[in-house]
Amino acid sequence: MNAEHAIAIIDDSSSVRRALESLLRSLGFAVLSFESAEAFLTSPSALDTSCVVTDVEMPGLTGIDLYERMRSDNNETPVIFITANSEQKVRQRLGNTPCVLNKPFEVDELADCINQAIAAP
Repeated sequence: MNAEHAIAIIDDSSSVRRALESLLRSLGFAVLSFESAEAFLTSPSALDTSCVVTDVEMPGLTGIDLYERMRSDNNETPVIFITANSEQKVRQRLGNTPCVLNKPFEVDELADCINQAIAAP
């Protein structure tokens, strides 16, 4: 059902990446996984993703830095943020548009965010 939608996971924690990969594959999505924002940005697959799920706090470029870089490059791929920090702190910088999930989050919350993101025009 969702296999035509490739979801990019970007997180510096290998255990989080593996868990999200498994979860999203079980929901029928194709999954691409990256250990950093820089690895994602230099990947030829970066432009072929339907949605990005990224951690906020990472070494090097943060998830917010990635989002801002994508937008400055006219890449409008939807981005979903996951964070162990306060959602309000993230929202101060991003506003209310992107989906922000606090860790730990429910599977349904993530699935809803992704489905809304890929359904948006």
